[in-house]
Amino acid sequence: MQQLLTAFVRTIDRLTDRIGRFLSWITVLLVVLVTVDVLLRYAFAASPVWLRELQWQLFALLFLGAGAYTLRHDKHVRVDLFYGRFAPADRARVNGWGSLLFLLPWTAVLVWYGYDAALSAWRVGEGSPNPGGLPAWYVVKSAVPLGMLLLFLQGLAEVIRGFFLPPAAAEHQT
Repeated sequence: MQQLLTAFVRTIDRLTDRIGRFLSWITVLLVVLVTVDVLLRYAFAASPVWLRELQWQLFALLFLGAGAYTLRHDKHVRVDLFYGRFAPADRARVNGWGSLLFLLPWTAVLVWYGYDAALSAWRVGEGSPNPGGLPAWYVVKSAVPLGMLLLFLQGLAEVIRGFFLPPAAAEHQT
C-alpha cells in the first residue's frame, strides 16, 4: 500500500512540476507583452484592448496554475513561529493537517463553483464586452476549476505525505 501511495504522490508531484515549468514560459511571454504595451503606450499613445486583456488573462493563468507548484516546493506564505524548528516528519504532519482541514475543502468548493462558471461561459461563448477585446474569455474561466483541481491534488499529496508515508519519503523532493 505504501508503494502505491508513494507512486501516487510522485505522479502528482511530476504533473505539478511539468505545469510549473510550462507556466514559467508564460511568465517570459507576459514580460514581453507588458514591455510591448508600455512601449506602444508611451511611444505611440496606443494600447490595444486585446493586448491589455491578454496580459491579465495570462497573469490569471499563471496565478491559478502556479499555486500547486508553490505548494509542491513549500514556497507559499506561512506564519512561521515554530514550523522552521520542527523535524521534517512534524512539518509533514502540519502540512497534512493544514491541507486536510483548510486547503482540500476550499479548493473543492472552488472547483465546483468554478466548473459551473466555466461551463456557463463555454455555453454562451463568453468574450470580451470591450470593442477590440479578446473573443474567448471562456478559456481563462476554465483555468479556475483546473488550477484549483491541480491545487487540490497537490494538497492530497501533502495529506498522504503527512499521514501515510515515512518521514524520509514525506520530505519534499525537488
